[in-house]
Amino acid sequence: MTGTALQARGASAAGPGRVLQGGERERTGRTGRGDQAARTTDARTIPQPPEARIPARSDVATDVPVPVPPFWGTRVITGVPVAEYVTLLDERATYFGQWGLRGARRDQVVETEGRARLRYWLDRLAAGGILRHAAVVYGYLPVVAEGDDLVVLTGVHADAPERARFSFPRQARDRFLCLADFYRPRETGEVDVLPLTLVTLGTPIADYADDLFAGDAYRDYLEVHGLGVQLTEALAEHWHRRVRRELHFTSGHAVADDRRGARFPLGYSACPNLADRATVVELLGAERIGVKVTADCELTPEPSADALICHHPEAAHFTI
Repeated sequence: MTGTALQARGASAAGPGRVLQGGERERTGRTGRGDQAARTTDARTIPQPPEARIPARSDVATDVPVPVPPFWGTRVITGVPVAEYVTLLDERATYFGQWGLRGARRDQVVETEGRARLRYWLDRLAAGGILRHAAVVYGYLPVVAEGDDLVVLTGVHADAPERARFSFPRQARDRFLCLADFYRPRETGEVDVLPLTLVTLGTPIADYADDLFAGDAYRDYLEVHGLGVQLTEALAEHWHRRVRRELHFTSGHAVADDRRGARFPLGYSACPNLADRATVVELLGAERIGVKVTADCELTPEPSADALICHHPEAAHFTI
């Protein structure tokens, strides 16, 4: 057998690739096990970015003066006149979000249809006494922060026994914020203040809407229900401004440009645990205005809203 024949047979047995002079084989795209192992080893030696370390606390300032509340504890206000808060109604959210009004020119829809329907329902509900039941329970409670927790105390001193506790999530990025960071840490020996608010329009407007639905008046039901939702939000914002005035963040009835005193409704990203509603209801004694919490952690009657308010000037809404 000639050398050429031997080379050809060797090439066939060894697999694909062109035989070079001296029996060497040209490398092809196929990778052997040794090459794979080398590549795996190389990948393992490539530096990987370190995992983000979540600090125990963010860089939020801890030396901001704590405002003096007008009182410690809770208060109840009933029969809040609709005229006090209706000006804070979000008209566009009502007309286009809740009522589903449509039109190429929204400003024209607001003037010709939205406000006409709003006046109609406000007059009709007022005539029936439906809007006389707006009520608020709110208060100022002593608190200290412990890590990601906000501890409500039984007294206005840092070593007072614990009354209740809220646990909040912390960001895993950006500033690593947690709602508890905006209150005095316990180790400072100082007590901070937590304003809580809970507002309701009462059961009459919810019952009125249910009667419309039961009578197949679906369009009227949609408008009354939607108006109730937005009036509740207007009342919540009205009392938010009241708290900000009482803490001297604003003057008179005008809200200053400084938005100090952010409002955090339960269920938002910074305080997502709806089970905390039961704690808020208990702390405020919300049964005094007829508000309870269902097994699904919903407030009842439906047109009700709760919130924590944070006085820290760095406090603003953030996502987790």
